Amino acid sequence: MSRMRQVLEKSFLVMMVVGSITTWGTPALAYVVDVLISIPVASSEGDALEDAVRAAVNDVLDHAIAFVPTVVGVLDARVVGNHIYILLLFADDDGAAIMKRLTDAGAYEL
Repeated sequence: MSRMRQVLEKSFLVMMVVGSITTWGTPALAYVVDVLISIPVASSEGDALEDAVRAAVNDVLDHAIAFVPTVVGVLDARVVGNHIYILLLFADDDGAAIMKRLTDAGAYEL
């Protein structure tokens, strides 16, 4: 199984767990979003790479996410063909707290 598929499956599992937690308990407003961005390999040298990634992240923040994230993380990055694919995680304070509880919890604590 490819690494990207594993990451996507784990992300889906986390989203399902978070969704079921809010179903069982008092709902809290917590936002956690995984976003896959793509930039051309041609912009993968030096400052051009940094500028391309920054522009792609800013585009996501401006057009795809309706909350102000306090956590932005890179989950995975791959070069496939002539594109660089980067899987990003965005979360607000409450979403970050839930993610921390999920990653710190043992298998039987969920």
